[in-house]
Amino acid sequence: MKDSYLTLADHSTGDFRDRGSKFLAYAWPIRSEDEIQEHIAVLRKLHPKARHYCFAYRIGLDNNNFRANDDGEPSGTAGKPILGQIDSFGLTNVFIVVLRYFGGTLLGTSGLINAYRNSAQDALQKASIVEKLVEDVYRLTFIYDIMPDVMTAVKKLEINVLKQDFGETAVMEIAVRQGSKEYVFTMLKAYAAKVSVEEAELMDDVPGLDIEFLFVT
Repeated sequence: MKDSYLTLADHSTGDFRDRGSKFLAYAWPIRSEDEIQEHIAVLRKLHPKARHYCFAYRIGLDNNNFRANDDGEPSGTAGKPILGQIDSFGLTNVFIVVLRYFGGTLLGTSGLINAYRNSAQDALQKASIVEKLVEDVYRLTFIYDIMPDVMTAVKKLEINVLKQDFGETAVMEIAVRQGSKEYVFTMLKAYAAKVSVEEAELMDDVPGLDIEFLFVT
């Protein structure tokens, strides 16, 4: 199961010019489609005289959530070349807008494809690209009697602890890489219940320990 992906560390920009037309590219890492209109609204305020705001995005690991928008340019000359650059760099969870200031000369189909492709490429070449893990977030709730064993497991398994609260009962939110969660929870049960790994594999629950799935990050 694929549980890592390449994306942008932060916002990046690029540009391309051809026969008086200026193409400005803006690239962002995103997590959902909800962020897209916010970015476009900001660009429309920054560049109210731009002629087109063409964009593309890809989200997720299943290759099914993507879009390419030409925003009035001839079909296939803007959004598709932008999306092609996202894919060429092997990225996902990425959104790119290329806005155009018209220079008075028509560029033709090939000229437009070249301009939108190169401006998007410039933004990605200047970007910091990072690998991120797909992790499941869980809430652990446990009694204090087994706290030393749980904490030992967390330390030895190098579990990513997001939050912890030690009130009437101990509560901890952890992030576990999807590809290793079966191993991690088997070992956690073995430590908490003080049993062998083989015995832990057969256990559904550990007395005093509740494991609740929250969300994917």
